[in-house]
Amino acid sequence: MELKDYMKIIRKRLLLISAIVMVACGLTGVKTYLYTDQVYQATAKLIVSQSFEVGGTRTIDWDVIQSNIRLISSYKEIINSSAILNKVVSNYPDLKASPGELSSVLQISAASDSQVMNINATDISYERAAHIVNAVATVFKNEIPSIMKVDNVTILSEATPSADAAPINKSPIFYIVLSFIVSLMLAIGFVFLLDYFDDTIKSEEDVLQSLELPVLSHITKINKSDLNPRKTRVSEKKVGEGTYVTARQ
Repeated sequence: MELKDYMKIIRKRLLLISAIVMVACGLTGVKTYLYTDQVYQATAKLIVSQSFEVGGTRTIDWDVIQSNIRLISSYKEIINSSAILNKVVSNYPDLKASPGELSSVLQISAASDSQVMNINATDISYERAAHIVNAVATVFKNEIPSIMKVDNVTILSEATPSADAAPINKSPIFYIVLSFIVSLMLAIGFVFLLDYFDDTIKSEEDVLQSLELPVLSHITKINKSDLNPRKTRVSEKKVGEGTYVTARQ
């Protein structure tokens, strides 16, 4: 098939393509505007570091730094453990969350070869997300000396509950545009599939392609008005013929 054949198929099913795209975009708009909650993320930063005092001067050993970096993988697991989350639930009952619920909204990350850990929490309320990360960071800092027998965790920054934060989920317009692109591609693919399985003959071109025979004649579409006999007839009169009136004296 040539490019013009593909364009012909699209033009023939343009109404169906438009309907599919409009329905998909409409449903996406309703879902994103009416039934999707805005999600916020709050972050608290911790640093894993320990220094030693030599001759009255505090110094940092390079081997200790590498050891602290390797400890971060363990600290990520410890933060999500029941030893920390149960303590958060008991110390902060105003959060009204179970350890499992806290674990589901927490995300612990750290850059490669970095001693800084990020504790992230997502929630439909930024204030609540900020309270969660601050509570987890505080409990973890207080409990890690008894768990690991080393005091090397410091809170770098806490989340500000009153901050004017923006939601992290994308704008509804983004999802509508994405829905338009995806639905348009699917609709075009669908009409090509319909054309592929449609083996009926509808035009002279279909006859030529299917039978490879020339078309000698074809019957056009006949309307009902073409089947009714003509009601008006033209009357012919000869020259000199007319109507005469008799008058009485």
